[in-house]
Amino acid sequence: MSKTHVLNSAPETVRFGIFDAAFPPVLTVASGDRVVVACVSGGPEVMPDPAGPFRIPDALAAIHAARLPRLGPHILTGPIEIEGAEPGDLLEVQIETVEPNLDWGYCHYRPLAGALPEDFPERKVSHIAIDAQARECSPPWGGTLPLAPFFGTMGVAPPPIYGALSSREPREHGGNLDNKELRAGSSLFLPVWVEGARFSVGDGHGRQGDGEVCVNALETGLTGTFQFTLHKGAGHDRRPYAKTRDHWIAMGLDEDLDLAMKQAVREAITLICRETGLARGDAYQLCSLAVDFRVTQVVNGVKGVHGMIERAMLDRHMKVPPIAGRV
Repeated sequence: MSKTHVLNSAPETVRFGIFDAAFPPVLTVASGDRVVVACVSGGPEVMPDPAGPFRIPDALAAIHAARLPRLGPHILTGPIEIEGAEPGDLLEVQIETVEPNLDWGYCHYRPLAGALPEDFPERKVSHIAIDAQARECSPPWGGTLPLAPFFGTMGVAPPPIYGALSSREPREHGGNLDNKELRAGSSLFLPVWVEGARFSVGDGHGRQGDGEVCVNALETGLTGTFQFTLHKGAGHDRRPYAKTRDHWIAMGLDEDLDLAMKQAVREAITLICRETGLARGDAYQLCSLAVDFRVTQVVNGVKGVHGMIERAMLDRHMKVPPIAGRV
């Protein structure tokens, strides 16, 4: 029977902006288990004025006080080891719930970053009130925006040969994907690179637009419930991809946005062929007719493009029985 575990963010359960295959797990679970993970977000440089209305949570204050080694911008809770995971497997991360655990978040831009660094060479941090009950946030310039929370960074340990990686750049192990479609009810599929997979999560977003153009989304604390399912031997030659209630999502990642687009199209063709049995040329034409390719983000060094493929549309194009063992 599956078990439910709880993992809270604390100095001993987080890494500050680092993915590394050498990190030992802070929790070990079985395939099929659920983990409720309470995440915090933000370094000392983006915290609100203590004299203002927003309180820094104790867990986040303790992490700041610990002065952990820092390489990238995200506080990552984990790693979580999945028993029996081996290189070549595929880890399915089912995102069951995502809820704010803080009544504020922040958005900022800084010199030499973002989509328009030449237009905005200064630094600005905005703190934004969150009303979790009303499911909305209130930017300081006025008005309200609905919440649409998701975790910007979810990933397994990268290939060991890479050593310590900044959490800023998304790669084949996942990481800082910043894909707003990965909300509650979706699944992220990650190829496994080390024994145990070693999944980490953080970078809570209260909401975000595609592109994430000024560097940040609404960065805040989130608590998520994740169920882990291990697919043995299904991760060879795979890259991260996802599934929502209505879509498959193919992803492309590259420093060059044109090359990220090419990769996303190739991944979409591969996914369509796997799900339907169509020939690659037919799948290529179907991409042009029916798949929506969107800019995921342009601010993480490695840019992202994702293709939204309607699951119902693929069912209508099914030519052969589903491939045994597909996910």
